[in-house]
Amino acid sequence: MFSPKECLEWLEANENDRPLVIRTNTLKTRRRDLAQALINRGVNLDPLGEWSRIGLKIYDTPVPIGATPEYLAGHYMLQSASSMLPVMALNPQPNERILDMCCAPGGKTTHIAQLMKNTGVLVANDLKKERLVATVANLHRLGVTNAIVTNYNGCRFPDVMGGFDRVLLDAPCSGLGVISRDTSVKLNRTIKNIQANAFVQKLLLLAAIDSVDAKCVRTVGLTRSAKAGGVVVYSTCSISVYENEAVVNYALRKRHVKLVDTGLSFGTPGFTSFRTYKFHPAMTMTRRYYPHVGVRVGGEV
Repeated sequence: MFSPKECLEWLEANENDRPLVIRTNTLKTRRRDLAQALINRGVNLDPLGEWSRIGLKIYDTPVPIGATPEYLAGHYMLQSASSMLPVMALNPQPNERILDMCCAPGGKTTHIAQLMKNTGVLVANDLKKERLVATVANLHRLGVTNAIVTNYNGCRFPDVMGGFDRVLLDAPCSGLGVISRDTSVKLNRTIKNIQANAFVQKLLLLAAIDSVDAKCVRTVGLTRSAKAGGVVVYSTCSISVYENEAVVNYALRKRHVKLVDTGLSFGTPGFTSFRTYKFHPAMTMTRRYYPHVGVRVGGEV
C-alpha cells in the first residue's frame, strides 16, 4: 500500500493532533455570520478550504467550542473535515427520500438534512439504540424536522422499507484511518477484527443497494433525469483494502450496479489491484484520503 518512506510519513501524521473543525448549520445561519459571532468571542478561525462552503477551522479559542451559545442554539456541529466528504458525494436534493443506514451520532445525518433544506424524508437508522440518544439530541439542537429515527439491523433494512432515492452507508469499521483520534486502535485491532468487519460491511452494502429505488428519477441541476437509478455512497474511516475496495468489488459482483464519479475533485484513486487481489477497473473512480498526502482537508486528507 505504502512505500517504506510513505509508511513512516503516514505513521508520523497519525501522531499529530488534527485541527478542530466545525460545520455551519445552514438551516439556522450562514457561515460568515457564524464566523463573525465566534470571532467576537475571541475564537481564531479560518474558512476550511475552497472545497467547502460550510466548514470552519478553529486554531485556538478562549471558550469551550462545544458550549458556546451558538453551539447550544444549533448553529454548528463539531465534525471532522473528512466526514463531510461522504455527504458531498451523496449530493442530497430537496424532496427526496434518503436513508442514513448507520447514522449515530448524527453528524452526517444533520448535514444531509441541511442540504435537503428540511424537505422530503430522511430516515436515520442505527443498530445501537443507546447511540441514537445523541442522534436525536443533535437533530433537535440543529432544527432538523424531516427526519425519522429508526433502530434496526441495517443488514435487514430492505425488509423494513425501501424505495429510497439515495442511501449513505458510513459503515462500522476498524478505524485504521483515524488513529490520531483513538490511539488504542494501534493495539486492539487484529486481522480477525478486520475480516469480521469486512463480512458485516459486505452484508450492509448489499442491503443498502437493495434499499434504493432502481427506477427513481434523479435531480440533475434544476431538471429531473429519467430513471437514472438510486445512489449509494459507501464510506469508512479505515485505510484497509479489505474494508474498502474489496467490499465494493464484492457488491459489483453480487448486484447489477456500477460505479460513478464521486464529484470530489481531490483525493487518491482507489486500488485496482492489491497483492494477489484484482479489482474492477472502475475502482479508480473511488477516492481515498490520507492524513499525509494530497489536498489538506482540515488536517485530514
